Amino acid sequence: MIEYLTLFNTPYEQYLRNIEAHQTHAGYFSIDKKGRKVDSSIKRGSDESDDISAYDLILKDKEKLLSFGNPVRFIFSHSALREGWDNPNVFQICTLKHGGSSPTQKRQEVGRGLRLCVNQNGDRMDADTLGGQVQQINQLTVIASDGYKDFVADLQQGIRDDLYERPTKATAEYFIGKTLRIDGNDITVSDEQGRDIYRYLVRNDYIDDDDHVTDGYRAELANGVLASLPESCKDISEGVYALIQSVFDEHALDNMISNGRETKIQENALNDNFYKKEFQALWNYINHKYAYTVEFDSEELIQKAITHIDEKMFVAKLQYTVTTGEQGSDWNTEKLKSGDGFVAEKSRTFTLMRTEGTLVKYDLVGKVAEGAKLTRRSAARILSGIKPYTFAMFKNNPEEFIVKAIRLINEQKAAMIVEQITYNKAEGSYDANIFTAEKNTDFSRAYRAKKNVQDYVFADGYARNGQSVERRFAEDMDLADEVCVYAKLPKGFSIPTPVGNYSPDWAIAFHKGTVKHIFFIAETKGTMETFNLKAIEKAKIDCAKKLFKSLSGADVVYDSVDSYHHLLDIMESL
Repeated sequence: MIEYLTLFNTPYEQYLRNIEAHQTHAGYFSIDKKGRKVDSSIKRGSDESDDISAYDLILKDKEKLLSFGNPVRFIFSHSALREGWDNPNVFQICTLKHGGSSPTQKRQEVGRGLRLCVNQNGDRMDADTLGGQVQQINQLTVIASDGYKDFVADLQQGIRDDLYERPTKATAEYFIGKTLRIDGNDITVSDEQGRDIYRYLVRNDYIDDDDHVTDGYRAELANGVLASLPESCKDISEGVYALIQSVFDEHALDNMISNGRETKIQENALNDNFYKKEFQALWNYINHKYAYTVEFDSEELIQKAITHIDEKMFVAKLQYTVTTGEQGSDWNTEKLKSGDGFVAEKSRTFTLMRTEGTLVKYDLVGKVAEGAKLTRRSAARILSGIKPYTFAMFKNNPEEFIVKAIRLINEQKAAMIVEQITYNKAEGSYDANIFTAEKNTDFSRAYRAKKNVQDYVFADGYARNGQSVERRFAEDMDLADEVCVYAKLPKGFSIPTPVGNYSPDWAIAFHKGTVKHIFFIAETKGTMETFNLKAIEKAKIDCAKKLFKSLSGADVVYDSVDSYHHLLDIMESL
């Protein structure tokens, strides 16, 4: 909400004109950026508000905030809204962080501003005092990032679930499919049982013409003289009575419905395939850690990087979109179901104009040197060698400029390193625990494998059958007679390269005598056209080829393939 002073000299505008700008805000910071408690008794500089008085005013002397004698109207605080701060007169909340907060924390924050406000005398401004103006006065404006869009949608869904979806009628549809916890077991009400329950209620006049539970049912329930349940429901009688009661008692199923919030993490442990001698032989060959050395002409890299950045660098000016909207005044069930309870009314896109005096300082040379794994001297020579027009893009968006500069340098480096790189064993090896370190919770789209070292394969993108290169590859290996055992390698298994770590997809052990080479390390790609692979990605694959080529004595082959049949073709050509 934006307030403007007008030509009218009202008492409230006189009050606003008498407030000095530097007096109208106060702030304290109970937790710093690293989550540590801040001592509010220490002053943090003359340019900032006194933490001692601000802390006392905000948390101890809240009544003073309501007084016209106190000029403070804006509060800046880190973590205040989650520390039990209780002030009913919150009319605007401005969140400075992007997303981040959990839905529960967002509800707590917004909840601070959804209380009925009070006047300077502490009188609550409710409908009895304000009449029809109560909604206009008690209005909260949230100035939030785009992350609140999903939160608002979830909030409407939560309100609908909490208020509008509580059962009011005992219909067959309500009973069918309900899952009940009976004697420690989860029992689902079948279609037949749901219809039998409904007919039971109708036959005994336990529901009226509108399917509402009658007083007669409640009376017989209280006296313990209810009619016998249908034969199909007698084994779950405890759950049936609780279901019927839940129509008029929201707590009737508290101990009957299974807790959907219980942690249910299905294990994907190593199985017997992992311990087969064929896979153990392969694993002992490849589970070593490696270090690389590489030499290339630094001057050549610097000149190629300068040319590449001048040709490819583009950083647009930052833009942001402000969308405004309100909670609708005429809420109903249909609006909640459709998600139209909160309505966006208009939006406008602005270009962020950066000033020369920005407080954020960037170690441009250091960041580029670190990201591209160069010396500061080489990074400085590249940045000083690009055209002034190219370098000027840094002001548009420093973070994007740094990221793109690193990528463009690495692309040139990638093309130069492959022929010069050599690998040597380093200390240490990968433990079998890396296979189970990744915790997958959605097993519904996982592939139940036969020859993998774990029962389930989580293919790329969790894609369904027919849409995933990796899934089809696993299915073909399970069917192939020549494959003895394979492993979907975890991300923790990686090969170091000068342009970043690389993780191949598969380790495969064949039955001896069925193919030329009994061990294969594979990378599955949707396309095998070299020009369709990014320079850095291709360099990582080429580095992996050189590493596994050094293991040729162990009969280990590496290549990238797009199908199992492509893999067999490569094996035949070697």
